[in-house]
Order: sequence, then C-alpha cells, then structure tokens
Amino acid sequence: MNTKIKICGIRRFEDIEYVNEGRPEYIGFVFAKSRRQVDIETAKKLKKRLNPDIQAVGVFVNEAAEQAAWLVNEGIIDVVQLHGDENTEYIQILRSLMKRGKIIQAVRVQTAQDVKSAENSSADYLLFDKFSPEAYGGTGETFEWKLIDSVKKPFFLAGGIHCENVKKAITLLHPYSIDISSAVETEGFKDRDKIMNIIKSVRETQF
Repeated sequence: MNTKIKICGIRRFEDIEYVNEGRPEYIGFVFAKSRRQVDIETAKKLKKRLNPDIQAVGVFVNEAAEQAAWLVNEGIIDVVQLHGDENTEYIQILRSLMKRGKIIQAVRVQTAQDVKSAENSSADYLLFDKFSPEAYGGTGETFEWKLIDSVKKPFFLAGGIHCENVKKAITLLHPYSIDISSAVETEGFKDRDKIMNIIKSVRETQF
C-alpha cells in the first residue's frame, strides 16, 4: 500500500505550481488564524489553478459548520479538516450540510487516552499532531509515535515529519497519509526542491 501525501499551508500561486508538479494527493488551505492563513477569494483563485486530481483540504478551528460546508459545496475545497474543539454533534451537522466530501478530525496527542477517545470519532479520517498548550495548530515537532501504533482508523500523520524520518514513520505506523508543512518551507515559504524531495521519499516507501 502507498502512503498518500498532503502539503499543507498552500497560499501562493508559486505553491500551486510546485504541487501541480509534485502531484501530492492533498493540499491544505488554512482558513484558521495562522501565518499561513488564506482568505476565501485567494483560496478560490488558487483552487482554479490546482490540478483537479489533487484534493484541496480546508483547515478550520471552531468554524461555523455552515461556512465550512459552503466552501465544499462551492467547490473551493474538497475536504474539511477540523482542528479545534468540534464534537460528534458538530460533525453530524457538518455532514448533513455537505453535498459531498470527506471530514478529517485532528487530534493533538498528549496521552494514550487522547488517541483512544479519537478512535470513536465519526469523521472519515483522523489526523494526529503534537499537543501544544499555546495553540490549536501544529508545532512542527514529533510526538510519541508509539501512542498511535495500534490505531485502526485511517489517519494522517503530522508533526515534525521531514525527509530524514518520513520513511521510518511510514514503515512503523502505516499512515493513510503524511501531512507536511514547515518541513517543506524555507524562510516561511514553500520550497519547490523540498516538496519534490519529500514526495520522492514517500513514493519510494511502501508497506
């Protein structure tokens, strides 16, 4: 089986050119407050230039379900990623409003209980990232991988994944997808060569 790839934090036309060349399965538009945040108009323009074989994921933190669903229904994004405190009721409402698309629920891993609770999520996929008390978003650091080594639900692995550890991560954990952002940046912006290098590493690794 091949692990898929998500390049998150896409916000410039250059970024779209890089991913269209590299062909990851997913890219991420961050709508939550972040230095990588994009507004709706920018995301719309970027999506028009994105290869249609690549799915655009919208990253939200405690966003109104109606707004997230609207972005899917308008074709600006294909997948919703929930990175806040959204619960089962929220996911039910969101799914009822969406005409299509999948839902990813992010889990900020601190303890084994965090992981156990997450496996009951009604989202289509989980996304595991390192817990930070300061923010909902990723830290760019790895967490204790053994906490998720028995997870059965398909998941995205985030948090400090880079060319030096990505093959080990895939071999040990068999994630549905790798999620990468800061590791493919130079001075805060997406770097074409880093994107190509990590995509090559993932494509060469199977389980």
